[in-house]
Amino acid sequence: MAPKRIGLIGFDAVVAIDLAGPADAFTYAELPGGQNGARRCYEVVTIGLSNRPFVAESGLVFVPQKSFKNAPPLDTLVVPGGSGLCKPQIVKPIAAFVKARAKSTRRIVSICTGVYGLAETGLLNGRKVATHWAHARKLSHRFPELEVDDNAIFVKDGAFYTSAGATAGIDLSLALIEEDYGPRVAMAVARDLVVYLKRSGGQEQYSEPLQFQTQSVSRLSDLATWIVSHLSEDLSTEVLATKACLCPRHFSRRFKAEFGYTPAVFVERLRLDEARRRLSSGDNSIENVGLSVGFRSADAFRRAFERRMEINPSDYRRRFSTSAKKEVASHRLPKPIRISIAA
Repeated sequence: MAPKRIGLIGFDAVVAIDLAGPADAFTYAELPGGQNGARRCYEVVTIGLSNRPFVAESGLVFVPQKSFKNAPPLDTLVVPGGSGLCKPQIVKPIAAFVKARAKSTRRIVSICTGVYGLAETGLLNGRKVATHWAHARKLSHRFPELEVDDNAIFVKDGAFYTSAGATAGIDLSLALIEEDYGPRVAMAVARDLVVYLKRSGGQEQYSEPLQFQTQSVSRLSDLATWIVSHLSEDLSTEVLATKACLCPRHFSRRFKAEFGYTPAVFVERLRLDEARRRLSSGDNSIENVGLSVGFRSADAFRRAFERRMEINPSDYRRRFSTSAKKEVASHRLPKPIRISIAA
């Protein structure tokens, strides 16, 4: 099976991560191979308005592989965001190219303000779309025909996929990979990138784990996402097995086979990951943080946190709190929790 070709449109004043984030996610996706080794799932092609290099908002310089004049057939077309889309000489050629390719392209995607490039085509009229929350009102005003969701991380409406900003482009890319090749391939990419495969919640939760869920081949995928939203509740193996409609023994075997951890270890890691976020962003007591994510006591929380992070909660807060002093000498991060929620 030939790799699916992904076309990423590049232009002056593009947001670099909107372009590079999806490019890396698609490039990392591989299928186990035979004698010739792993096979790449995608061919990534950067397409410029012309053949000349273009400069991102950050100053990074990109050299397109193709231009609008000689771009090959595409499976998926991605329009990144960037302030360059405010310029008619940029957004109009992009809209024309997208509109010309729409019938022959399986999926059309925008990242953050890349939605402006799609909206100019009229193809999104009457559709639900997402963009960065800070641009939602302006987008609604300029294109009243769109149904703008200012909280969704990303939205699918027919063949069109739109997302919020920056890392949401990676979230959407992972969902597209899962849609094409299944959760195991997408999980492998998420692990390589050390990101969540599926985050629960909307933009207002920022870095917390995506509400949009692609259809999974396993009921455990939805269960894993449910766990993230119910960390303070009873998440014993028996409770989770009942929710998954499986007997505890079969549930435990299947869960470990799909996630690589026992249910208890998986739950503890997610609780500690959320506790780490709450410690660094709030002023609640150590005890309250532990109880809020489901630990039965402050002592149990401290022991689990120190065992997993190799640092106690109090020291972690002093080092990594958003209100901590700038002159703290040590910047070593604790061991990352590499949990990817997927089947």
